[in-house]
Amino acid sequence: MITLYRWNSSANAGQWTNSPDLPDRCGIPEGEIWWIDLESPTPEEDARILEHVLALHPLTVEDITKPRREPGDGLHFPKVEEFADYLFVIVNPLGEPQAPDEPLSEITAGGTQLSAVLNRHLLVTHHYRPLASVKRVREFLDRHAQQAQRGPDYLFHLILDGMVDDYAPEIDRLVERLDEIETELFDQPSAHVLSELIRLKRRLVMFRKTLILEREVLARLIRGEFELVDDREMAYYRNVYDHLVRYAELTEGAREMVSDLMQTHLAAVSNKLNGIMKAMAMVSTVILPMSLVSGIYGMNFKHMPELEWEWGYPMALGMMAALAVGFVGLFYWKKWL
Repeated sequence: MITLYRWNSSANAGQWTNSPDLPDRCGIPEGEIWWIDLESPTPEEDARILEHVLALHPLTVEDITKPRREPGDGLHFPKVEEFADYLFVIVNPLGEPQAPDEPLSEITAGGTQLSAVLNRHLLVTHHYRPLASVKRVREFLDRHAQQAQRGPDYLFHLILDGMVDDYAPEIDRLVERLDEIETELFDQPSAHVLSELIRLKRRLVMFRKTLILEREVLARLIRGEFELVDDREMAYYRNVYDHLVRYAELTEGAREMVSDLMQTHLAAVSNKLNGIMKAMAMVSTVILPMSLVSGIYGMNFKHMPELEWEWGYPMALGMMAALAVGFVGLFYWKKWL
C-alpha cells in the first residue's frame, strides 16, 4: 500500500492520499514536503515508486527489496549511505509490539526492515510489516500538521525515536522473565529452564548486534557528516542516540545476566546431583554391613554354631538393625543428614 502525505507551506496544511497519482519522475512543487510510505507493497508498487518515480540507484533498490527476494533471514543490517541526490538509511525495528500478557515471541530483534530515502523535500519509508513507530508519526501529523514543514529529516527523526523507544518494553519484559527464571532455578532447575535461557540468550545477542549497528548509524547522522540532516535537527538525533546507547547497555547487562543464570543452572543441577549421589552413598553404607552379616550366615558350612542355636535368627536380625542404627547415628553426628 502506498500512502502519501503532502505538506503545503502556502496553505499551511497537510493532507493524506492513499493512492497517490504520482508522475513517472517525482517533481515536488515548490513549498511542499512529501512523505511517501510503502507498507507491504507489491512488486509493482515497489517498481513504480523506487525505479520510475524516484529513479533510485540499483544497489539501493536491491537493498530495500532484499526481504522479499530472500524470505526468512533476508534482512539487511542497519547502515547509512549518501548518494548524489539522496540519503539512504536502513534500520531494523521490532514491528508491532506484543500485548503485555502474551508470552515472549520467537521473533528476534530486528524482526523487520525499515528502509528510508530522504532529500530536501521528500521522505520515503519502505517496510513489509506494520510498524508502530510509523503509525504514531501518522497520528502525530494528524494532530500537528505544521510540524511537517520542518522537513523530511525531522519526520525521519520522529520515526527513529519511536522505533528506538519500542525496544524499552521488550527489554523490560526480557529482564522480568530473567528475574522469574532466577527464582525458578533455586526452586526447581530443569532442562526446560536451560532451553529457555538459551533461547533468551540468542535473542539478546541479536538485540545487542542490532542496537550496536543502529548506534553506528545514529553516530554518523549526529556528526554533521550529511548535508541532508539539518543542523537544528542534530539535537533531536542526539537524543535518539542517547536512548539507543542506554538500551544497548541494558541489553548487554541482560546478556551477562543470562550467562550468569546459565552458570547458576549448571551449578544447581550439579549440586542437586551431588545430593542424590550423597543419599545413595549413605544408603549403600547402611546396607553394606547388613549385607555382610546376612552373607556370613548365608554360607552353607555344616559346622556353624549359630545354625542350631534357638536365638540365632533374632541375633542376626538384631546385629543388622544395630549396625543400621549405628551408621545412621554416625551420619547425624557428622551432620551429613
